[in-house]
This record gives sequence, structure tokens and C-alpha cells, in this order.
Amino acid sequence: MIRLTSISPGRVLSDGLRCRQRLSSSSAGLQRYFSAATKDDETPKGIPYSKLTVGVPKEHFPLEKRVAATPESVSKLVKPGFNVLIEKGAGSSSHFSDAEYASAGAKIVEADEVWKNSDIVMKLRPPTTEEASKLEDRTLISFIYPAQNKELVQQLQDQKATAFAMDCIPRTLSRGQTYDALSSQANITGYRAVIEASNEFGRFFAGQMTAAGKVPPAKVLVVGTGVAGLAAIQTAKNMGAIVRAFDVRPVTKEQVEAMGGQFLEVDYKEDGSGAGGYAKEMSKEWHAAAAKMLSKQCEEVDIVITTAAIPGRKAPLMITKDMVAKMKAGSVTVDLAAETGGNVETTVKDEKIITDNGVTCLGYTDLASRLPTTSSSLYSNNISKFLLSMGPQTTKVKDYLYIDHEDDAVRGMLTVEKGKLMWPAPLPPPPAKKEEAKAIEPEVIDYRLPYVQGSKQAGYLAAGVLGAGVISPDPAFSAMFTTFALSNIIGVQVVLGVTHALHSPLMAVTNAISGTTALGGMHLMAHSNSASVTALAALATTLSTVNIVGGFIVTKKMLDMFKRPTDPPEYYHLYGIPAAGSMAFYTAGSMSGHVPEIDSAAATLAGLLCIGGIGGLSSQSTARLGAVSGQAGVALGVASTLGHLHPDAATTAKMAGLMAVGGAAGKYIGDRVEPTSLPQTVAAFHSLVGVAASAAAVGDFINAPVVSELDKVHLASIYLATVIGSVTCTGSLVAFGKLDGRMSSAPMAHPARDQINMGLGAATLGAGAIVMGGPEFGTGIAALGGALATSGVLGWHMTASIGGADMPVVITVLNRFVHKLLNALLVLMLRSNTHIYVVAPVILAGLSVPRVSCLICQS
Repeated sequence: MIRLTSISPGRVLSDGLRCRQRLSSSSAGLQRYFSAATKDDETPKGIPYSKLTVGVPKEHFPLEKRVAATPESVSKLVKPGFNVLIEKGAGSSSHFSDAEYASAGAKIVEADEVWKNSDIVMKLRPPTTEEASKLEDRTLISFIYPAQNKELVQQLQDQKATAFAMDCIPRTLSRGQTYDALSSQANITGYRAVIEASNEFGRFFAGQMTAAGKVPPAKVLVVGTGVAGLAAIQTAKNMGAIVRAFDVRPVTKEQVEAMGGQFLEVDYKEDGSGAGGYAKEMSKEWHAAAAKMLSKQCEEVDIVITTAAIPGRKAPLMITKDMVAKMKAGSVTVDLAAETGGNVETTVKDEKIITDNGVTCLGYTDLASRLPTTSSSLYSNNISKFLLSMGPQTTKVKDYLYIDHEDDAVRGMLTVEKGKLMWPAPLPPPPAKKEEAKAIEPEVIDYRLPYVQGSKQAGYLAAGVLGAGVISPDPAFSAMFTTFALSNIIGVQVVLGVTHALHSPLMAVTNAISGTTALGGMHLMAHSNSASVTALAALATTLSTVNIVGGFIVTKKMLDMFKRPTDPPEYYHLYGIPAAGSMAFYTAGSMSGHVPEIDSAAATLAGLLCIGGIGGLSSQSTARLGAVSGQAGVALGVASTLGHLHPDAATTAKMAGLMAVGGAAGKYIGDRVEPTSLPQTVAAFHSLVGVAASAAAVGDFINAPVVSELDKVHLASIYLATVIGSVTCTGSLVAFGKLDGRMSSAPMAHPARDQINMGLGAATLGAGAIVMGGPEFGTGIAALGGALATSGVLGWHMTASIGGADMPVVITVLNRFVHKLLNALLVLMLRSNTHIYVVAPVILAGLSVPRVSCLICQS
């Protein structure tokens, strides 16, 4: 028996005529492709993309220039297996040629062939009666407006067709924003409305004071502050106008004011917020009060843009003829609701008229089509992403189309299914009744608690510092620990002064400075006694340099987002003069051999510059100087490391070459990353630092003359740096994969997840116990390798078990805690004074960033 359930589109859903020609005629073969699930769920639900054809006809609605697919969206459909048919000339009005579609993988055909041979038809405007009849019993995805187009919906029912209405996306659904074509097109409409108004208006939008006289700024009134209204407000404000706005929904006041507009209120209390974020129809009393306020505003403003609409109803009349009559000659009205009756009484659909008192009234209904390339690109993204989500969103099986009623987006937009009316979608269940509020007992404040907590923290601090003295193997370690501790105090105080708005650049700066694991690689390379150690040191140095250069480039890009066109010119390149002078002075002093303490002084200066790099982010006015300071600090830290090591010419050339390769790679990545891709880019950089730390730790172990004679602090540092570096690498790679869409964002829910984590953790700790026992080299390197492998699998498994939405938190933890801990371990492992001066202030500074994040969330 063939089960024709809600799994497949169009004709495939009804009788399988076209697929019968492609598939085996046997019942088993048909069931494989058509049933929701076969025996024991052996095959995926739905239909493979390779068995489906998507068709895109040309839009023939008057004045319509848009198209439902662009070459870019076609390529995204073709890549996973869809066959795509494009009507000849479908994209010409949007400036997309047939050749571009063909190169993207589509087949260019005549109109009849699109309708006849497509399983799924993607349109923009609702189909005409003739077009709908050509659809027959297949599937349609388009704007439909079922409340207004009841005859069209009935025709689709009679034909046993399946239809999805792009205008019915549940707008309160978070992920539905990706498919919200109403919003994407309304955004363009609002922008274009201001452009059209400025074209008709006889003055500047921005005020000017010139020798020839003063020109006042234009005053713009926007009625309705949905997506289109907000876009109009932003555009008019950017052009220099004084913007006022009005909406029946008081909740939009904050959005208007955030864009610099003035929100007007009616002297009558009534909330116009309706279901799904739309406005509802208001009472007569409210309308009377609103009319009085709007009448007064029309006397003052120069331009009125109206966007008010109620789904399934005629547009409300907001601006009467009398109000227009009060406007000044040369004023302009733009009515975005002209297609549904208009908000302005003088509006004539699709025409421009001039009233007796000289007011220009625009009733254009094709505003989005006046930017056809952009509007088509956005709409094609909405519709293609919705199509690609049907099935994989809930089944987690790629490349199979499945109509799942449990998917809120699919169910909300499903209008007709195999002739059955599915619109409107059932409302979500009402929220559970709240229990009656219990009497609130007065809060008892424990004044003693803060003192107890402070006392505990002081005790922990004292115990930690004294404990470091207990385990210190020699006086040199104790002196190093003192410098390390004091530097960290400075770092904490500096980072807590960073302004919240610059939190993202702060992450990028500290991430870049954390790349000074390169110094560890340089130390190891200079003291290497074998080819394997040199290879590991080279790997650590190269990958760390990628992180340094890429991190600072990302920092610059983040800071550029705060730059305004009106900001004065900047000349931060002049700071390169003292930086180059200091570098030259230090190089000459170090090479002379007469001033041996200049290496320590250079390391101190490098540390101060790195502290300044973070401190500069305390305000936007000094943020760029902070970035320059951080770059100079890291550069001087590298130079002072070379001076301290005094490697031979061959080793110096090798280090320089490796850092040049790493720097070039970091620049290549940093130049191409967009600010919106920052999270996954940071995750990718994290994995490099993890590899570098593990490589340096394993190399240090191999390089020891007698492994069994290493002190416990050194062994612990090697073991922890290896394990944490491995966890960082694999965990960051999983985070990158989930954020970049290369892996499923769903958490891996293995039934034995906890047992697997406990087993891997126990194996890692067991290997650590062997390392800490001071074994011979063979046993020790085997145990270290085992810890590297088990901790890597543990990092992968733990991160994969976390959902994609929480990946930014994972990245913050890895970046702030793990990176800084790795640098701390390298300090203890290599006993490098230069590394202490440069990195120590950044370690606790980085550990303080999560606290800054929490403060941002609280505020």
C-alpha cells in the first residue's frame, strides 16, 4: 500500500505521476520515496531533492520587476540536488540575465514548460486564475494573502494543489525572521518611500547655514512604525531630516527614539498591539483623539509617509482631505498602503497627484520593484531558505523535502495541502494559568554574608600565594611568580575599566595578545636538541603568529564599525615613529653586548604597551590608540625574546620565516572575514592556539635532557598545557563547524554521554598520574600522547553535546579562561621573563572579560 502522507510537494503529493516515470513501478520502490517512514525507519522521511524540480516563472503583474529567484539563490538550490527551471527573461527586469542563471545551474525554458514540468513553483505575486490553473495539483510557494484572495485559495483547493503563503510566516517565531519576506520587502519599501519623497520635495532634507542664507531641515512624519516605518525613519534621519513618528502600538516608542525620532502620543489611552506583532483596529474615541493630533502635525511637517495596515482588512484612513488641505504648498505625502485602500484620503493608486493647495500625493504600489535587484535578492533568500528548511529543520536529514506539521514555520505558511484548506494555522495553546501570587514575605538581608564571602576570598588568595611558595623549586621561580602575580593585578584593574560597547574589540585584542604562545615556540626552537622538537616548535610559532596577526586585523574591523563619516581624520601611523625608534634602539643595544639588562627593560616596555592596548579600550576616543599600543607591545615582545635568546643566524632566519608565513596566513584570513562572522573566526583562531600550546608542551618534554629529573611544577605544567591545548583545539573546531553551518547545530544526545565523558576524563587523569610520577622518557611520552588523544576526544564530545545557540558562550569560555591558562602554563614551563612581562597582565585581564559580559547582560 502506498502511503501518500504530508511529505512531498505538488503532484508528487497527490498521485505521483511524474515520479512514477522516474522511479521503479514496484510498490516497494514507490514506498521508499513517498511514505513518511518505511519499516523500522530505515530510510529518511520525505523525498530526495534530486527527484524534485523547482520552477520560477516571470512575474506579469503590472509594474512588477522582481523575480522569485536570483542566480545566487539558484546555485544554493542546485548544489544540494534540486533541478531548477527558469522562464526565459524572468530576471531581466531585475538585471539578472539568462546566462547568469544558466551558469548557476538552472535550465532556461519557455513559460509553459516551467508550469508543466515543475514539482514546486516559486513566485512572488499571487498567481492569476490562469496561472493557478497551470499549476494543476502541484506545489506553489508565493505571496498568497489568503484572507483577501479567497477565490484563489478555493481554486487551489479544487485542483488538489499544495500551497505555502510567504505572507503567513509566524512573525513571532524567532527563526522565522529568515523567511519573513513581508519584512524584507517592507524594509525596501520604507527606504524607497523617503527617496521618492525627496525627489518631489523642493528643499534639502538636512538643514544648512550658508553665506547665501539659512535652509531649515525638512520635517518628516511617519505614521505606522512597523518594518517599513522604521526603515523610513532611519533613512530620513540619515538624510538629516527632523523625524516624528506615530503608531497605535506604544511598544514601538523605544525603537523610534533609538533611531533618533520623536514618538508622538495620542491624548487617549488605548493599546493597539494585536496578535503576531501587528496592529489591531482602534475605537472611535481613539480615532477622534488621533485625528486631532495628526491634524496639528500636518500643519507643521513637510512630508508625511504612512504605512499603517491591518492584516486581511482595508487600510485604516489616517490622513483626511482636511488634514492635507492644511499642509504647506510643496509638501509631499507618500502612502505605502495605497494597494489596500490607502491611509491618505487624497491617494490615487499608482498615481501622483497635486492637490489644489500644492501638496504632492504619491500612491505608488511598486516601491519595492523600484529597487528590483535588491528586493529580488532578499526575497529569493527568504523563499529558498524556507524551501531548504522543510524537512532538515525537524528531521535533521539533509537533502530530503518533508512537510512536517510539527514545524511551526511550515505549519504557519501551509495554506492548502492536497486540496485541503489548512489556513489559518491553529493557534498555539494558551499559556498555563498562573498560580495565585502568594503573600510576599519581607526580604531578610544578611549583612554578615558579604563579609563572610570576602573573608573566604582573602583566605583563598593567601593560601594560593603561600602554596606557590611551598611548591617553588628554586628562588628564580619565586621571583618569577612575584612578577607574574603583580602583573595580573594590573591586568584585572585595566580590563574592568573597558567600556561595555567595546567588549567585542576587547575580545579580539586579548585573543591576539594570547597568541604570544609564539614566544614559547621561539624559546623551544632556540634550545632544541632534535629535529622533532624543532618541528613542534615551528608549528607552535607559526600557528600562534596566525592568531596574532588575524586577531589584530579583526580588532581593527570591529573598531571601524564605530567610526562615523563625520569623525575627524586620524594619524595613528605617526605612533609608528617612536615604535620603530624604540625597536632600533633596543636592537642596537642588544647586539652591542654592552647593556645586558636592556632585554629585561624591553620586555617590561612590551608588557606596558600590552596593558595600554587593553586600557585604551576604556573609551571610544582612545580605542584605536589601544589597538596600536597592543600591536607595538607584541612586536617588541617578539624582539626582546630574540634578544634574550640570542639565537644563531640560521635559527633567527628560521624563526623569521615561520612568523612571516603565519603572519601572511593571518592577514589573508583577517582581511576576508566579515564582522558578522567574528564568532566562528575567533573559534577557528582558538583551535590554532590549542595546537600551538600542545606542540610547545610536548616539545618541551621531549627536549628535556633527563625527563625523570624534571621538577613536579614543570611536569604539571607540561601535562596541563598538553591536555588543555588538545581540548581547546577539538572543542574550538566543533564550535567553528556549528557556527559556520558545517555541522548540525543540534546537540549530540548520545544515551551514554555522561559515561563516555567520565571514561575519557578518567583515562586523561590516569595518564597525568603517570607523567607526574617522573617516568623514563618512553613511558612518559606514551602517557603524554595518551592524554593528548583522550583529552582531544573529550573536548570534541563535550562541545558536540552543546547546542549551536550556546556556541558563543563556549567560545567565550575557551577564549577567556583556556587561552589565558595556557599562557600561564607556558610561563611556568619555560620560565621566560619576557613571556611573563608580556602575557601576565593579559592573563587575568582575559579572565575578567566574562565578568564584563555579565555586567553588560545585567545592564
